[in-house]
Amino acid sequence: MPEQVEQTPQPPQAPQAQAGGLSENAASALAYITFIPAIIFLAVAPYNQSAKVRFHCWQSIFFAIAAIVVQVGLTILSVVPGLVLITAPLGLIIWLGFFALWLITVINALNGKMFKIPVIAGFAAKQAGM
Repeated sequence: MPEQVEQTPQPPQAPQAQAGGLSENAASALAYITFIPAIIFLAVAPYNQSAKVRFHCWQSIFFAIAAIVVQVGLTILSVVPGLVLITAPLGLIIWLGFFALWLITVINALNGKMFKIPVIAGFAAKQAGM
């Protein structure tokens, strides 16, 4: 009688590293560190061919642009006498929100999920060709 060998379920495989050495998830998360890695990943061959990496790169770039626009707006408003008392705490709350949103996008990108920032994700998906 032949022996019956039990098949043990295999654990899920981690995403395979690309030729450049980074997985899509790692490249997607690194794109959010600053806009510089995002631009590099849009130019380097193995990463610019992945729609997922392109989406995260473009979302990172547009998120940085939105943060700069908000900073300029708050700076202009803080020049007006008396508005500093409003713009200083408002600016702190806004930047804490930006930081939390940035952290959420990095963690989701690292886990392979596509967290879409409202409004910005539409522009990013269009640029990424999705």
